[in-house]
Amino acid sequence: METRPKIKVKRTFLDNTIEILGWISLLTIWMIVLSAYSNLPVSIPIHYNLEGQADGFGEKFNIFTLPVISTLMFIGLSLLNNYPHIFNYRIEITEENATDQYTIATRMIRYLKLIIVVVFGLISYKTIESSENQSDGMGIWFLPLILGLIFIPIVYFIKKSSK
Repeated sequence: METRPKIKVKRTFLDNTIEILGWISLLTIWMIVLSAYSNLPVSIPIHYNLEGQADGFGEKFNIFTLPVISTLMFIGLSLLNNYPHIFNYRIEITEENATDQYTIATRMIRYLKLIIVVVFGLISYKTIESSENQSDGMGIWFLPLILGLIFIPIVYFIKKSSK
């Protein structure tokens, strides 16, 4: 097993901004769900088909699944981000390229954390709207949007890492 340098990656203003936006988004999800919970009907949508229409229903306490999962993922990825030397890389990590590669990788994780929280927030919000009969579900645009939000940054950072 190769031994990689253990380097503390210095955060830039952009990194700190993304981190703060992630925490704000996470708190916002919780505020939205907690404030809407008492007004939700007994049964709410808990699953959507590819067209964004609700096709599965459950009890209203299921609305807490989304903020709980997003919180666990956000905290888990935040902890993981402290150990960039254990990530998988497409190239060999050396003393010369470790700082650049670790910076790219930790920034990608930061973007993904923010995107995950925003996606879960959108799902929570649209679920609450659907429950209150204010919308027909997610809409057909939702899945392509989510896939784009997730995969475009991944491709960008992988390309950047390969240079």
